[in-house]
Amino acid sequence: AGVAPPSSHTAGAVRIGAMGRTLLGGTPVKARLHLHGSFADTGVGHGTDKALIAGLLGMKPDDLEIPNSFAHAEQQGLEFTFYEVDLKNAHPNTVAMELTASDGHTLSLQACSIGGGRIRVTMLDGVAVSFTGAYNTLIIHNKDDRGSIADVTTTLSRARVNIAYMSLSRSARGGNAIMIIETDEKIPPVVLQFLKEFAGIIHLTYYEKEDE
Repeated sequence: AGVAPPSSHTAGAVRIGAMGRTLLGGTPVKARLHLHGSFADTGVGHGTDKALIAGLLGMKPDDLEIPNSFAHAEQQGLEFTFYEVDLKNAHPNTVAMELTASDGHTLSLQACSIGGGRIRVTMLDGVAVSFTGAYNTLIIHNKDDRGSIADVTTTLSRARVNIAYMSLSRSARGGNAIMIIETDEKIPPVVLQFLKEFAGIIHLTYYEKEDE
């Protein structure tokens, strides 16, 4: 397979793939990846394509098997296709992914690699968002009802989970909203289960940051 490409260039792509995998809830069976800017221009030479697939398969940025990720994808039943695309006002190192899980549910995600292995997610299921995965991150799709936010923040406060950043995005008033909550502490599984049972919460995903 030759020598692995420089980790600084591929680490961000692996993390984008890993974020997509986490938000989908497991390894996808199908992935359409749209590469923009320098990801499209030099992605293949730098191994960005292999790094993205490695992340979708659950590999870490330092995994020595990253250059062989296409073969692993075939073994694990992940069918993928790459496209080049021109996204307006997007960071040069951007990928838009459409992922399909084994049960048929889908996720669309747009994210960029912003240097030093760091990433930023900018679109989720068609809604503009902004989070990095540098914190433990709770992503809640909810109905745009009064009280939903207070229910969630009160529950986290009682569990002694400190909110570092929080943002709210919605497709339209009274439509579906996405709540992004980045926390200092890990959120205990029992708290996540409790939150899932609130009325108005359609879907909840939790991304636990990599240990330092």
